[in-house]
Amino acid sequence: MDESIAEFNKEFPKIKVTVAHTPYKQYWTKLMTQAEGNNLPDVFWMNGPNIKLYADGDQLAPLDDIDVDWDKLPEALVELYSFEGKHYGIPKDFDTTALWYNKAIFEKAGVELPNSNWTWDDFTKAANEISTKLKGEGIYGVTADLTGGQESFYNTMEQAGGYVIKEGKSGFDDPKSIEGLQIWADLIKDGGMPSVQVMADNKPNDMFASGKAAMIWAGTWNTTNYAKNNPNPSDLDLTDLPKKDKQATVIHGLANVVAKNSKNVAAAKAFAQFLGSKRGAEIEGAAGVTLPAYEGTQEKYLETYPDWNVKVYPDSAQNYAFPYPVSKNTNAWAGLEAEILAPAFAGEVPVEQAAKQMADKMNELLAKEGN
Repeated sequence: MDESIAEFNKEFPKIKVTVAHTPYKQYWTKLMTQAEGNNLPDVFWMNGPNIKLYADGDQLAPLDDIDVDWDKLPEALVELYSFEGKHYGIPKDFDTTALWYNKAIFEKAGVELPNSNWTWDDFTKAANEISTKLKGEGIYGVTADLTGGQESFYNTMEQAGGYVIKEGKSGFDDPKSIEGLQIWADLIKDGGMPSVQVMADNKPNDMFASGKAAMIWAGTWNTTNYAKNNPNPSDLDLTDLPKKDKQATVIHGLANVVAKNSKNVAAAKAFAQFLGSKRGAEIEGAAGVTLPAYEGTQEKYLETYPDWNVKVYPDSAQNYAFPYPVSKNTNAWAGLEAEILAPAFAGEVPVEQAAKQMADKMNELLAKEGN
């Protein structure tokens, strides 16, 4: 960001940009407080679950009056950050989910490495076999974040032919969606995956990075973590998610937005426009943190990790990604997922029962959005 500001100031030397850092856990709470106090930052990051809430709440400035190469940005994300026919966010990056694996653990267990043609059967078989063979060392076949769906069940629901939300209705009770949830409950039941409690006490990303899990379903943003925190990064690699009825991965990404009530709207829009330009994206990509959204600028990100198959991220975005599921008030129902689905993943209630409960609660909340 500092480099982006320096580059921006070459063209606009009189505009001073100050960066405020807020940890992710506090970010959305702080943003809501700022919105209620009419004190939002001039330019700030927005995500898919919140864009419609802030746009509908008249907190964001439309960006159709500035020069943005919308056709050079992922169509699904441009659509995600639009509301009632207007653009409210300029996608800055994008992320998909891939299957990461530890080659050394696979070799120790004598199990064939994952590949892009893997099916669910290949994946679950390998996970269960590794857990069985390496149980004495406390190593599991796979771990994943089941507290939210982006890196786990959103993908499997879609892969099985189901969906999360469509035309304002929940898809959790669709038989295909239930099949997409069941795979995780079965993995835990069969021992291929840690229990819900173990994963609550030991973050899945930490388990994988420390060599306590052979595989993980992980989004683009985890790459720097694995590069820094795994003692032997050369042991790691990644490939496409396994498929069921079809291949599928969620595509999401952050966007830069401008506060409607900013005292510096013109300057804020100028900065947002620069961040959404090709040059802004090149700076983003060179940082190696995530994939820049602007077409043709992902190469620098790929060059940052020459030993890993990170190309699977942009390839999957182009070939089989589906948009992050959102509604006008996404967090209202998404916040219930962990509470309602955790007992099913833990084997305490049938998956079908939890899925139908989730659908009922979600549809109640979606109906209120239409009022």
